[in-house]
Amino acid sequence: MAEALDRQSIAGWLKRRAGWKRKGRALVKEFKFSSFRNSIVFVNRVATIADDMRHHPDIEILMDRVVLTLHTHSAQGITEKDLVLAEQVDFATSAH
Repeated sequence: MAEALDRQSIAGWLKRRAGWKRKGRALVKEFKFSSFRNSIVFVNRVATIADDMRHHPDIEILMDRVVLTLHTHSAQGITEKDLVLAEQVDFATSAH
Protein backbone atom coordinates (compact mmCIF):
# COMPACT_ATOMS: atom_id res chain seq x y z
CA MET A 1 0.00 0.00 0.00
CA ALA A 2 1.24 3.49 -0.88
CA GLU A 3 2.02 5.87 1.96
CA ALA A 4 0.86 9.48 2.12
CA LEU A 5 3.63 12.01 1.50
CA ASP A 6 4.57 14.58 4.13
CA ARG A 7 3.72 18.27 3.75
CA GLN A 8 7.29 19.26 2.87
CA SER A 9 7.51 16.78 0.01
CA ILE A 10 4.21 17.97 -1.40
CA ALA A 11 5.11 21.66 -0.99
CA GLY A 12 8.40 21.10 -2.83
CA TRP A 13 6.61 19.35 -5.66
CA LEU A 14 3.97 22.09 -5.91
CA LYS A 15 6.68 24.75 -6.35
CA ARG A 16 7.77 23.00 -9.55
CA ARG A 17 4.29 22.35 -11.01
CA ALA A 18 2.20 25.17 -12.45
CA GLY A 19 -1.48 25.27 -11.59
CA TRP A 20 -1.64 22.44 -9.07
CA LYS A 21 -2.82 23.29 -5.55
CA ARG A 22 -3.20 21.35 -2.38
CA LYS A 23 -6.75 21.20 -1.08
CA GLY A 24 -6.91 19.24 2.15
CA ARG A 25 -5.59 15.75 1.43
CA ALA A 26 -5.70 16.14 -2.35
CA LEU A 27 -4.07 17.83 -5.34
CA VAL A 28 -6.40 19.92 -7.49
CA LYS A 29 -6.01 21.62 -10.85
CA GLU A 30 -8.47 23.34 -13.15
CA PHE A 31 -7.94 23.10 -16.89
CA LYS A 32 -9.65 25.52 -19.30
CA PHE A 33 -10.55 24.76 -22.89
CA SER A 34 -12.08 26.60 -25.84
CA SER A 35 -15.16 24.36 -25.94
CA PHE A 36 -17.09 21.60 -24.22
CA ARG A 37 -15.91 19.17 -26.91
CA ASN A 38 -12.25 19.97 -26.12
CA SER A 39 -12.98 19.39 -22.43
CA ILE A 40 -14.30 15.93 -23.25
CA VAL A 41 -11.29 15.13 -25.45
CA PHE A 42 -9.07 16.04 -22.49
CA VAL A 43 -11.12 13.89 -20.10
CA ASN A 44 -10.77 10.93 -22.47
CA ARG A 45 -7.00 11.49 -22.59
CA VAL A 46 -6.88 11.56 -18.78
CA ALA A 47 -8.99 8.40 -18.63
CA THR A 48 -6.48 6.55 -20.81
CA ILE A 49 -3.55 7.68 -18.66
CA ALA A 50 -5.39 6.82 -15.44
CA ASP A 51 -6.41 3.37 -16.68
CA ASP A 52 -2.83 2.63 -17.73
CA MET A 53 -1.64 3.65 -14.25
CA ARG A 54 -4.56 1.97 -12.47
CA HIS A 55 -4.98 5.17 -10.50
CA HIS A 56 -8.06 7.27 -11.16
CA PRO A 57 -8.73 10.94 -10.36
CA ASP A 58 -12.02 12.55 -9.47
CA ILE A 59 -13.11 14.49 -12.57
CA GLU A 60 -15.53 17.41 -12.64
CA ILE A 61 -16.63 18.69 -16.06
CA LEU A 62 -17.90 22.27 -16.12
CA MET A 63 -18.64 23.16 -19.76
CA ASP A 64 -15.25 24.49 -20.95
CA ARG A 65 -13.38 23.63 -17.75
CA VAL A 66 -12.28 20.38 -16.14
CA VAL A 67 -11.24 20.07 -12.50
CA LEU A 68 -9.08 17.11 -11.53
CA THR A 69 -8.71 16.02 -7.93
CA LEU A 70 -5.99 13.51 -7.14
CA HIS A 71 -5.60 11.57 -3.92
CA THR A 72 -5.04 8.00 -2.85
CA HIS A 73 -8.01 6.70 -0.88
CA SER A 74 -6.14 3.83 0.75
CA ALA A 75 -3.44 6.21 2.08
CA GLN A 76 -5.96 8.92 2.98
CA GLY A 77 -3.78 11.51 1.31
CA ILE A 78 -1.40 12.39 -1.50
CA THR A 79 1.06 9.71 -2.57
CA GLU A 80 3.76 9.34 -5.18
CA LYS A 81 1.12 7.83 -7.49
CA ASP A 82 -0.78 11.13 -7.41
CA LEU A 83 2.34 13.12 -8.28
CA VAL A 84 3.16 10.83 -11.19
CA LEU A 85 -0.41 10.98 -12.50
CA ALA A 86 -0.39 14.80 -12.27
CA GLU A 87 2.88 14.95 -14.19
CA GLN A 88 1.53 12.62 -16.87
CA VAL A 89 -1.62 14.74 -17.22
CA ASP A 90 0.45 17.91 -17.54
CA PHE A 91 2.63 16.28 -20.19
CA ALA A 92 -0.40 15.09 -22.17
CA THR A 93 -1.94 18.55 -21.97
CA SER A 94 1.18 20.40 -23.07
CA ALA A 95 1.73 18.05 -26.00
CA HIS A 96 -1.70 18.76 -27.51
